Amino acid sequence: MSLAALQELERSSVALSYARLPVEFVRGRGTLLWDDEGHEYLDFLCGIGVTSTGHCHPAVVAAVRAQVGELIHVSNLFYTEPAMRLAARLSARSLGGKVYFGNSGAEAVEAALKLARKARAGGDIVVAHNAFHGRTYGALSATPQEAKQAPFAPLVPGFRAVEPTVAALTAGVDSGTAAVLLEPIQGESGVNVLPDEVLAAARAACDAHGAALIFDEIQCGMGRTGTLWAYEQTGVVPDAITTAKALGGGLPIGALVTGPRLADVFAPGDHGSTFAGGPVIAAAANAALDVIDDEALLGRVRELGLRLFAGLERLPHVLGVRGRGLMLAAEIDVAAPDVARRALLDEQLVINATGPTTIRLLPPLTVSEAEIDEALARLARAMG
Repeated sequence: MSLAALQELERSSVALSYARLPVEFVRGRGTLLWDDEGHEYLDFLCGIGVTSTGHCHPAVVAAVRAQVGELIHVSNLFYTEPAMRLAARLSARSLGGKVYFGNSGAEAVEAALKLARKARAGGDIVVAHNAFHGRTYGALSATPQEAKQAPFAPLVPGFRAVEPTVAALTAGVDSGTAAVLLEPIQGESGVNVLPDEVLAAARAACDAHGAALIFDEIQCGMGRTGTLWAYEQTGVVPDAITTAKALGGGLPIGALVTGPRLADVFAPGDHGSTFAGGPVIAAAANAALDVIDDEALLGRVRELGLRLFAGLERLPHVLGVRGRGLMLAAEIDVAAPDVARRALLDEQLVINATGPTTIRLLPPLTVSEAEIDEALARLARAMG
């Protein structure tokens, strides 16, 4: 079907929730995408941090093909091996507690909010300004951005937003706080890295008042920063993390992973989802975890992140670069949405703008040096 025909279908049949760019992608492999006319693109956005193993990684494809031919769905009223095995692996490779599966990052956040509220009934949730945790009602209520919240008021009560500073977090947590929810790196607001001392202050405040510290690692986790979890580089261990995006190797899954303190808060019937942790999705996630949880690959992410960081700093119009590993943003002195559009349509480079002057790059963790250098050359031309 042609792009024009798809656009007509969208106009007549699709709710207008997205501002799509005029490209139809039909195939992907590794860092490359192809459109319906056969043009080849470098993908430095990864479906917004999802295809971290690259498009159609052979191990993920093989796992999905094998599982879909055996069993697709039975619900969580019964046992299936892929989900149980994935939960055990996630627990062992992070906080040592228990895992709840959902279908997306927002669902993982919803589970975290319910868990925190059950652990301390009536307690407030402290969140940080400029955070983004999702668009379902609880996750949106934890996202203190007026433009996103205002059309859908009234929101879920009991959220308090503070600046992500040592002083504000220390003062903002008290005996009525159920949890502090933070992104170690705020992705959607422009790859803003929360300083380690801020995370440490949140940990100390939670410990002082008996609140839970929850890290949203939906975008910054699963190897994106050069360790499996972003918190591993900070010296701060949370009580729970949320993960999604790259966890499924391209398929939809989310998870809440707890430490021992919160492991047994949920009881049967407290939360649930028909599709969550289904065997096909869990098989894909196990395969993605096999690929990403590899010290050689994670070390390479750190090295290539430095290469991309330095290359961005050398580009014209770049005022500054921030991020860790292969989760980077560049602040520029020209209109970022225009640059992202020119990069896509003129240079066949997929990136995006998270603000008027901010471009974000999230290449696959399997990207090569040559692909990084080529992306930088294309980006330079797109900036003009």
